[in-house]
Amino acid sequence: MAGKRSPWGGGPKDEGDRDGERDSGSEGGATPSADKPDRSRGPRNPWLPGGGGGGGGGGEEPPRRSANIEDIFRKRGPEGPRRTGGPGGAGGNFRLPPSPVGRSWFPLLVAGIAALWLATTMIHQVGPKEEGIVTTFGKYSRTLTPGLNFTLPWPFQNVDIEPVSTIRSLTIPSGGEEKLVLTGDQNLVNLSYIVRWNIKDLKLFKFQLAQPEQTISEVAEAAMRASVAERTLDDTFSGAGRADIEERVRVRMQAVLDAYRSGIAVQGVDIAKTDPPERVVEAFKDVSAAEQDADADVNRARAFAQQLLAQAQGEATAFDKVYAQYRLAPEVTKRRMYYETMERILAQTDKTIVENGNVTPYLPLPELKRRQQADSAPAGGQ
Repeated sequence: MAGKRSPWGGGPKDEGDRDGERDSGSEGGATPSADKPDRSRGPRNPWLPGGGGGGGGGGEEPPRRSANIEDIFRKRGPEGPRRTGGPGGAGGNFRLPPSPVGRSWFPLLVAGIAALWLATTMIHQVGPKEEGIVTTFGKYSRTLTPGLNFTLPWPFQNVDIEPVSTIRSLTIPSGGEEKLVLTGDQNLVNLSYIVRWNIKDLKLFKFQLAQPEQTISEVAEAAMRASVAERTLDDTFSGAGRADIEERVRVRMQAVLDAYRSGIAVQGVDIAKTDPPERVVEAFKDVSAAEQDADADVNRARAFAQQLLAQAQGEATAFDKVYAQYRLAPEVTKRRMYYETMERILAQTDKTIVENGNVTPYLPLPELKRRQQADSAPAGGQ
């Protein structure tokens, strides 16, 4: 053991120092008192910082200080706790401060984690528009209703909560793609529509369908193609025809989804767009313009026919009234009809008055009237 330092203080150098002190003391006649041992060079705790070094060279032991939580974390440093391999290492081992009851913190930490685990996996709050599915080791157990519910903790039981009353929408096609559908009169139309649905049976919805939205999309497309094939192209563009197609699609979809036992309720189908294919848009516009012109001509012809019909009906009514008067007084009625007819005819011709005698054998009234008008026109212009 020669040359090694003892962790409890002292060593070869210390022994030599002590021998020298003894010699000097014996020579000088001064010896350490037996009643007062040398406390400055007593054994030191090797587990304290710097405790592994011996007290040589006459150095004094640093004053001891009680460790607190700030010293512990200060010794840990920014890079985490440091472990010492033995005596003389830098820093001390990290230890939690004692609990208020004087016991270890480990049981309390375990109890807190267990309580948190139980609270988060056993207590479930279900909203007013939601329902929950409880599975025991992956198998269906029961359905949770809105409110506060309790289950066995995970992993014994698992809960999956879904909004069942919320109306969800699915747009077909997605991403603005072109979806061509064949009509009953062998025309293609580009359709885009929205399907509104919700969950009516959460158990069937969770366990019967692997991909519910994909199933809804495929069923809606099949129902839409079948419904459009029963209508013409004009029906798909008109409001009444589109409403009929939407209702037929909804009924067909619901029948198929009920046969699948999907637990889905189709609330409605809304056609958002009905356009011709992109490759024939210009030709379709020309056809539409020609159809509009044809409709305008037909409307004008119908208006003229109605006008003529109304005029004929008016004349027939007037003739019936004249005939009724003619039956009462035939002579008077004939003379009156003659005067009215001559007045209507002569009003559109030039008039010439011829009188007997030597006054004026011929009086061209229309010619005189035209001359008078011609003479008055330049005077008015000046």
